[in-house]
Formats: sequence, structure tokens, C-alpha cells
Amino acid sequence: MTWSLVTYRTPGSVDTAVGLRETDGTVRALPGFAGRTLLDLLGDWDAVAPELRRLPVADLEVVPGVRLEAPVQYPPKVICAGANYFAHLAEMGVPRPDPVGAPYFFLKPPTTTVVGSEDAIVLPDRPDRRIDWEAELGVVIGRRARDLDESEVAAVVAGYTVVNDVSARDRLARADAVAPPFGFDWTSAKGEDTFCPTGPGVTPAWFVADPQDLRITLSVNGVVKQDSSTADMMNGVFAVVAAASRIMTLEPGDVVATGSPAGVGAPRGDFLADGDEVVVEIGELGRLRNPVVDPAAQAATVEPARVTA
Repeated sequence: MTWSLVTYRTPGSVDTAVGLRETDGTVRALPGFAGRTLLDLLGDWDAVAPELRRLPVADLEVVPGVRLEAPVQYPPKVICAGANYFAHLAEMGVPRPDPVGAPYFFLKPPTTTVVGSEDAIVLPDRPDRRIDWEAELGVVIGRRARDLDESEVAAVVAGYTVVNDVSARDRLARADAVAPPFGFDWTSAKGEDTFCPTGPGVTPAWFVADPQDLRITLSVNGVVKQDSSTADMMNGVFAVVAAASRIMTLEPGDVVATGSPAGVGAPRGDFLADGDEVVVEIGELGRLRNPVVDPAAQAATVEPARVTA
């Protein structure tokens, strides 16, 4: 039985809890971990993982009508590898590298970009926006580590999640750059609010026999845009994590997004619009679904703050 760890709220509650989600969507309570967040569990993963593996899943209480939140609230870092699939390079007009170089990274602000499944991707309020999708396999870290060899990575991986690296293509190249080396603005292109949907949960690593053999798909309004496999990666999952660890210390709860396959919108001038629905699926990790809304529509759904005397 494959399951993932999720963060959820029950109807009428503002408090969250960690639960276990089966592949059919059933969410079960984890009473032995009450009062702890998923980030807490990841911080004690060496002790928690053996307990989770022994769980009598079928005996756990079903929790009906839950609302899933972003599973990890919030990752200390969201580390993203760019240009890591051969076919994606080809669609962007980039020749196949030979030899393949080391991974390239950028960061997303965790607390403002990370949202969960069913949360809205909020489009920026500007007329020239060109907002793209990028389905990615996310690696969730479960042990503090630095300067890893590729062979050591498996020991620090707690699990895997689905990531959509939403990107503002209109903000990447800067015509007003002070000099050519500053001509690309990765923070503006990748760091806008709600631009990192993750979820629906974190699937423990022991359920993923080979992270290089996972089908990865993304659809917009039911139309498949990306349909590939993690086998097409230039640098494999463990190579990406090892390379990131040679730049910075990895911490429990960090999410390392490993790049997006071919099928993004930019080469075809195909971008997200108000009312769209984006769905990403990777192997048996679950279904990450996000509606796309304009800022005005999003504001209309937020209850105004109460003013008290």
C-alpha cells in the first residue's frame, strides 16, 4: 500500500494536523503524532520513519471532509534546478550538452510561494504577464547534510512530492539591466506569490523504488501539456541533491525541485489565464491540482478583516 503524509484541516477548524493519505484519497489520522507538524516530523526523521513504517494503516481512523494544505509548512528552502531535461532544452532551442555540466540552481521564497493542492495560483496584475507551468519532482530532505557524494544522498531523503514551478516568462529577461551579466532576473521570474504549488503530500522514499523511473504529466483544462519521465533528466535526482549540498547545507524540510520536462508553454506562446485548472501527476505521488485566478477574483474570496474597538 502506497501512502503519503499530508497536512490537513477539518471543516470549521483553523488548526492543522498531519495525516496519512492513501492513493484513493482517503485521509487517516495519526494520533501518535498529534500536535506535531510535518516539518517537526522531518526534523526527527531518523526516529519517526521506523514508527511510520510499522503503522497498521487499515486500523487508523478515517478523517472525512478534510481540506489539504501545503504538506510542509514551510520548507526552510525551496531549491530549484533549472534546465535539467534533455527534451526541455531542445524545445527551448538549446543544443544537447556534451558533456553534461553541473546543475544550475535558483531559490523560491518558501512562505509566500508555497501553496497546496486546490489552492489558487494567483496571476500577477499586469497586462503583459506570460505565466507558464513547469511540472517537477520534488525531493524532501529528512536529515541535515552538507557536501554529499551522490552515493550518500538516499540516506538524507525523507520522501518525494509534486511541484509546479510556476514561472513569469515576461520577467526573466531585463532590457534595463545595468550590464549584460545582470540581464536575467530569476527572482522576479520565479518568486511571485503562489508560484510554488506542492503536494498533495510527501510520499516516503521507501515507496519510490527508482526516482529515475517516474512518469510526469501536466495538463491545463484537461489538455495534456507535459508527458515525460524522470528518465530524461540530464543530472539524475541524487546528482541534483548532491550538487545542491555542495553549495549550501541541506536542512530537514527543504524541498529540492529537480527540473521540468518538455511541454512548457513558452515555446508555443501558450500561457495561463484566469479560470484555468492545472493538474500535475507524478507516478503514484498523487495529483496536484490548482485553479488559476486573477488577483481581483482572489481578493473577492478573502473575508475582510474584522475591526474591533
